[in-house]
Amino acid sequence: MVCINATLQESTKDEAAEWVEDLLNVAYLKGIKRNRRFKVFVNPFSGKGKSVKLFNRVVKPILDYGKCTLDVTFTTHRKHAAEVAKEINLDYDAIVIISGDGLVHEIFNGFAEHENPRAAFAIPLAPVPTGSGNGCCLSLLGLKDGLDPAMAALNAIKGTHMRSDLCSVVQNDLRTISCMSVSMGLMADLDINTENLRWMGDTRFVYGFLRGIIRQRPCSIKVSLKAPQRDKYKMHETYQSTWHKQGEDGETCWDDLPPSEKLPPLKYSETDTDGWEDFDVPTLYFYGGLMPYVSQDLLQWPLGLPNDGSIDIAIQETVPLASLVSQMSIAPYGGQYWLKTQHYFKAAAYRIKTSDTGVLAIDGEDTPWNDFRVEVHKGMGAFLSPSGRYGVHFNIPVPTPPTK
Repeated sequence: MVCINATLQESTKDEAAEWVEDLLNVAYLKGIKRNRRFKVFVNPFSGKGKSVKLFNRVVKPILDYGKCTLDVTFTTHRKHAAEVAKEINLDYDAIVIISGDGLVHEIFNGFAEHENPRAAFAIPLAPVPTGSGNGCCLSLLGLKDGLDPAMAALNAIKGTHMRSDLCSVVQNDLRTISCMSVSMGLMADLDINTENLRWMGDTRFVYGFLRGIIRQRPCSIKVSLKAPQRDKYKMHETYQSTWHKQGEDGETCWDDLPPSEKLPPLKYSETDTDGWEDFDVPTLYFYGGLMPYVSQDLLQWPLGLPNDGSIDIAIQETVPLASLVSQMSIAPYGGQYWLKTQHYFKAAAYRIKTSDTGVLAIDGEDTPWNDFRVEVHKGMGAFLSPSGRYGVHFNIPVPTPPTK
């Protein structure tokens, strides 16, 4: 921080005010509103339990320097944030979340019950990383800045409004909004069954992964995909050509809906057959996501874009233990994308049929092991981003395509 102190003459005050305004115009991107009004949620129980201290020592001073107005809620119980979001005023410029990814999930599902969900979902979220995985922040700010609360606070002050896809997960007629991921098998097990290890931070996920690959429990599911893209080379080529355009304003799921529609209607039923393809391999885990990062150790969906209207899906085959251990070194950079045993799709929707028993997680939340279906809603939600796009650009070299 640089502080400039000067004594002004009455005759130079207008020039000084003009100089300050020019400086602010350089500091803020064109069109960015200054002195924003924030609703702030602080989760004292997230991650290692340091959210309150980080808010008071790091985040709040930065927001105060930005001359922002703060309306702060310290959450006291599960779904507290959803309860507040359900009744939230619509005049906030953004919602700042001092927590892990779980509170983002709560707020979006609170919006779904708002009397005006369309307007509620248009309020951008600005997460600050104090959880275990912090996949939202890593996706928005990138690996370099994604775990820095100060940079996340600066993003809240100066970030650009970015539309993002959300999903509906329908299980036994219960509709849940998902903003990050749906996981089954190993990846769900390592998330849900390491909750008691939150004191370890994101190291708990590494421990859970190692424990899971030693056990090698298969994931007993049948997967059906709607209009899937599956050619990794073509998907990678499309990603590279469209990466710089991500986040630009375009059509959203609300565009053709009358104001009376509370939520986007579901397009696909359990009995639809047109354009659906079954995918059946011995599966260690299934992972469907909307953001690139899960944690700093796992860039699971490297081709993820904020509002391309598709769900990125990774299905890992059961493979020898040594092969899974070797993935740990390339996972932070998304290198597993090119492995033959990790199948990658982009799809508009998918359906899962379950058998036996297992672990299912929606945005990291423990969910009953039953059949369900998922479909994407283009541009339904919004985040603040420094550049109006995700802060990650997948650039692992393309291997030589197989000879046909």
